[in-house]
Amino acid sequence: MRAGRWRRGTLLGLVLAVALVAAGCGDDEGTSGGGTATTASAAPTVDEALAAKVPDEIKSDGKLLIGTDPTYAPNEFLDTDGKTVIGFDVELFDAIAAKLGLETEWQASKFADIIPGLQSGKYEVGVSSFTINDERKQQVNMVSYFSAGTQWGTKKGNPAGVQPDNACGKKVAVQTATVQETEDLPQRNKDCESAGNPAITIDSYQDQGQATAAVVSGKDDAFLADSPVIAYAVKQTNGQLELLGDIYDAAPYGYVIKKDQAEFAQAVADAVSALISDGTYKTILEKWGVQAGAITDPAVNP
Repeated sequence: MRAGRWRRGTLLGLVLAVALVAAGCGDDEGTSGGGTATTASAAPTVDEALAAKVPDEIKSDGKLLIGTDPTYAPNEFLDTDGKTVIGFDVELFDAIAAKLGLETEWQASKFADIIPGLQSGKYEVGVSSFTINDERKQQVNMVSYFSAGTQWGTKKGNPAGVQPDNACGKKVAVQTATVQETEDLPQRNKDCESAGNPAITIDSYQDQGQATAAVVSGKDDAFLADSPVIAYAVKQTNGQLELLGDIYDAAPYGYVIKKDQAEFAQAVADAVSALISDGTYKTILEKWGVQAGAITDPAVNP
């Protein structure tokens, strides 16, 4: 898992994959995708006690500058205007910010640049389907808010005969810097090597749309990503792709907050809890069709 997207402006087949690739080409900071402010459709009531825990340097201008990689539908992706960042991650965090008395400003970034950007002060929060793991917790605070697993997808009918548990010798597409690229497939390649089988060819792409397009075109045999992302990609290609195997290795997504802002991280976790309690959380997840990943116990660095 990585960091993710979904829904409005639905395109079918290869058209969607190409559109996602085009959107991903604008993920350099400072492009039209950067600086797009979005607000929740029905902003929750401000919780003054939680708002009081917002650091003064953030509170001073009343907004949160958020780093995100908008190439991961349905979690975070660009709307049809090519500028506005939308998705379940976006709508949910907009609601969290509103609970804290803040507005949001979403800045497009390469995924691998978000944590360094946060640490340097370029961003105040990272929201991009980050899987919580020990390495990241050493660098930043992470607030859990959702659970996703990994799943495989392939061309309809699985013409390459890909088996997730034995993909040795196959060409597999994946997004750069995801746990699928850095952990999952490398471990599978070790297993292939141990068994004396040919290695998996790991084709890494800068954004998920490119990985999807590679499988649609037949360049790669299969792809894997976070479960909601794979399910969305398969659904939007109008029967050209299919899911392969079961969801596995479920793990929480986390919001990324500076290491020295523990109180702010706890305020964000408490805001998630408040949205769970008042039903906003459920409403947003159901709107985007990702309710299977709902959690009940958001926490800092779980």
